[in-house]
Amino acid sequence: MKHLKKYLEDNPPLVLILSFLFLIIIGSLLLSLPISQNTTRVPYIDCFFTATSAVCVTGLVTVATYSAWSVLGKIIIIILIQMGGLGFMTFATLIALVMGRRITLKDRLIIKEQTNSIDMQGMVKLIKYILISTFSIETIGAFLLMTKFVPVYGFKGVFYSFFHSISAFCNAGFDILGPNSLIDINTNIFVLLIIGLLIVIGGIGFNVILDVLHNNFKFKKYSLHSKIVLTTTILMLSITSILIFAMEFSNPGTIGNLGFIDKITNSIFQAITLRTAGFASINQSKLLDSSSVLSILNMFIGGSPAGTAGGIKTTTFALLIIVALSEIKGQEDVEVFNRRIRFSQVKKALAIITLSMAWVIFVTFAILVIDKAKYLDVVFEVVSAFGTVGLTRSLTPGINSISKILIISTMYIGRVGSLTILYALSNTKNKKAYKEAHENIIIG
Repeated sequence: MKHLKKYLEDNPPLVLILSFLFLIIIGSLLLSLPISQNTTRVPYIDCFFTATSAVCVTGLVTVATYSAWSVLGKIIIIILIQMGGLGFMTFATLIALVMGRRITLKDRLIIKEQTNSIDMQGMVKLIKYILISTFSIETIGAFLLMTKFVPVYGFKGVFYSFFHSISAFCNAGFDILGPNSLIDINTNIFVLLIIGLLIVIGGIGFNVILDVLHNNFKFKKYSLHSKIVLTTTILMLSITSILIFAMEFSNPGTIGNLGFIDKITNSIFQAITLRTAGFASINQSKLLDSSSVLSILNMFIGGSPAGTAGGIKTTTFALLIIVALSEIKGQEDVEVFNRRIRFSQVKKALAIITLSMAWVIFVTFAILVIDKAKYLDVVFEVVSAFGTVGLTRSLTPGINSISKILIISTMYIGRVGSLTILYALSNTKNKKAYKEAHENIIIG
């Protein structure tokens, strides 16, 4: 036990991934209780799948959330979403602060790993900010949604408002309005706007929000990280919205039968929800193949670091583009916004993309062999799981148990991060006292 404790203390990434696993197991056991379910008995594999999807803030489900779970089951799910979105250590720190316990160096190392921070300075202050801002934003969002939900659903509208506000801010995509997500209310611009804003704010990362507020919305004063996140996010949302609008304009299965303003609204919302949110205002299985491919690309990229989003992250994708542009321009260093980026970060970005693509290809191939489903549907579902998006083409409920386990693993890896898992397993730094001789290879 002493050796195990010492190993965990020296391995913050392992503590992080085990904390998520612990939440999933506890959540699945709670959901498996009869009191958490409605009349139909839910198999444990589906309880485990739902718990994983909630903790990993994905939104993919094998049973309908609105009908399969009792009120207690829904409360358990939203608690798992909140804890999974903010991270186990955030709540552990909150409890420690309330009890007056000192935050140790080990705690700060784990928090640093969880929040993807560069250094350990101001860790406790950052956690306090995350908690205050999260609960404040979610509460404001809930009260705004109440103006539309309470008149329709009565007192239940209060619960619905808080559930969807938390689910949206945490980029989880769980909904309890019915079997069609937000499709039945996709002409309600106000609801789509509020949920869309919550998704964007939760997905850009807490460090970026803090940076923007601290510098009074003055772009020049932002950190390089914030500049890249905001620029990449705005460009991707804009380009994706325009392309979805253009490609789906006449498609009766998606936005073809909507009014012009509703077409614009749903195109923008589709671009937003692809940032790992998972709420659907249009039928994903009716998308044109071109739109589906665009959606897959967006889901794979995902949101931004230090937030509630998944995917390889906008900064990783942006760095890949920046490296390519630097090479095209013949620049010796990788530069952006008058700053130079270390080569170690370039290597990390390439490792993340390579490992992520390898896992997605492996799981896609395995499910195609096991379930023999349509290729595009499988890729869409696997990338949705990896990016912790939750959008579905109705494939997940019909797959067998082995495929469900593969999707569960994909959601888990997508939330924790493939590189984090490798760091946790290796926990070694191979620094040589010498450097090998140079030799060139032919590239391209």
